[in-house]
Amino acid sequence: MSRHGKVMVAMSGGIDSTVAALMLNEEGYEVIGITMKTWDYAASGGSKKETGCCNIDSFNDARAAAVHHGFPHYILDIREEFGDFVIDNFVDGYMAG
Repeated sequence: MSRHGKVMVAMSGGIDSTVAALMLNEEGYEVIGITMKTWDYAASGGSKKETGCCNIDSFNDARAAAVHHGFPHYILDIREEFGDFVIDNFVDGYMAG
């Protein structure tokens, strides 16, 4: 049982989100790390260079930090929902002017 309760931290695999998760863990929170897969760059013609924070290496970095510091990490595949509710709405709004 944690001293402060549970907190879910969105982890990109980068320094900022990793440090935030580690600081919360050290403060006694029960940390659960999550990484959200929002886009399939390969399927849309993108290269690994263009994926930025959202490639398998970043997912592995986030998971490695979580495992090393003793808290769970999950990858949520929300590509379909993200496409339907974010990308499609953006494109529709953009096209409408």
